[in-house]
Amino acid sequence: MVDIGTPAPGFALPDQHGRTTRLADFRDAKSVVLVFFPFAFTSVCAGELQALQANSAAFREEGAEILAVSCDSMHTQRVFADQEGLELPLLSDFWPHGAAASAYGVFAEDKGCALRGTFVIDRAGIVRWSVVNGLPDARDLHEYVKALEAVRSTGTGH
Repeated sequence: MVDIGTPAPGFALPDQHGRTTRLADFRDAKSVVLVFFPFAFTSVCAGELQALQANSAAFREEGAEILAVSCDSMHTQRVFADQEGLELPLLSDFWPHGAAASAYGVFAEDKGCALRGTFVIDRAGIVRWSVVNGLPDARDLHEYVKALEAVRSTGTGH
């Protein structure tokens, strides 16, 4: 897994609308909460993403962008987003399969999916906080907000 205090691995991934999102696009502009999730159309993943979206104002207040990534195809991400009413960027790490998840150390080779890894990346592109939950275990949304507050208070977030 990527170590705290080290540069976040860069990526360029299509979102559910086919637009390329690059981590570098947020450099010096916003912190990033990078949320890897195993699969679209699963209840835990849908619930987590809906909770993130419902609380996205708290992230914006902290100057952060939420980026959700799975190894599903861009087309799958689009149908999933439409079905669940998700407006968050859902990025496809489909091909090369799991390359971004692997770079962050959260690709489960035996399952072909990303683990529930979350990384808070500051405006300088440095990983400031991370957590990995087991596949069936939902994440604690409030821990992300606390991590962003800590990034801001150290002067690395704004």
